[in-house]
Amino acid sequence: MTTTTPAPANAPGSTTVLSYEAAQGAAIAEEMRRDDSVFLMGQDIASGGFFGGTRGLVEEFGLGRIRNTGITEAFMVGAAAGAAMTGMRPIVQLGFADFSLIAGDEIFQKLGKWRHMHGGQFELPAVIIMPIGPSGGAGPEHSGSMEMLPMHFPGLKAVVPSNPANAKALLKAAIRDPNPVLYYPSKQLNFKRGEVFTDPEYVLPLGKATIAREGSTVSVISYGCMVPRALEAATALASEGIELEVVDLQTLVPLDRETIIHSVVKTGRAMIVHEAPRTAGPGAEIAALIQERCFYWLEAPIARLGSVDAPIPASRFLEDHCFPSVSDIVETARHLVRD
Repeated sequence: MTTTTPAPANAPGSTTVLSYEAAQGAAIAEEMRRDDSVFLMGQDIASGGFFGGTRGLVEEFGLGRIRNTGITEAFMVGAAAGAAMTGMRPIVQLGFADFSLIAGDEIFQKLGKWRHMHGGQFELPAVIIMPIGPSGGAGPEHSGSMEMLPMHFPGLKAVVPSNPANAKALLKAAIRDPNPVLYYPSKQLNFKRGEVFTDPEYVLPLGKATIAREGSTVSVISYGCMVPRALEAATALASEGIELEVVDLQTLVPLDRETIIHSVVKTGRAMIVHEAPRTAGPGAEIAALIQERCFYWLEAPIARLGSVDAPIPASRFLEDHCFPSVSDIVETARHLVRD
């Protein structure tokens, strides 16, 4: 059964239903109409890209602003850094986050540091789109989750959308930001549909989490494709009197510490769930924050769920067992409440 995600209740204007991937394409199109300095680079993007999100853009904006490239990640990001320094707003679409490592120097040394090294004399408004996680048996070299890396490299922002509505609104905010932004969509959500606001000026602020579901028993802190799973777990547990509060981080850098702290103080229990490996993943930093700021309010140990510490197999059956499931979240919540 196909389900759609409703748009946020506190946002204005009319809506339309788009897939997660199409919502990103809509964001790019709207920002290109708004600002002539915005352009897009990537592999096969003129024909829609790897997942179809850029289909139709070349017909509207031409090959001058929709630029197909070779399989050269370092070149793409390096060119984007140079273009951003001269007043352009490049968007680079990498097919898979795994191959961002080929452009590691350009991302972390150039984009992340140049503005600071030059005393803020210029802006670096570049967006690098890097899809994360598995996509149905793509194998170990195409299923990585790299979103924790910018947490270790100051100078970069990191966006992790969880539904079509915030995928669009956060990407628009990233394109408008004067700083480099790494945008990590979850491939598991590519074809999930949901309501999206049509107002071209509707954006969400970077660095602000949202409460996807109010609750009083356990705070589930998550992002990306794990947010829908947390919401499904919350629905399943409600009949047992366990009310999950689901915190959708939306960005990892800046990290909205205050929303996390407020939620955990309210519930007294915390579970962090993400696609990235459990060891040294974003959950480790968030758990440390909760330990430091919420210790006297905790009624149970902090729980963390993440992917296994192993390369992701090509077998779809094995792949499914590498990532936290709805039942994992349900059982962990029960454990936190009962023990």
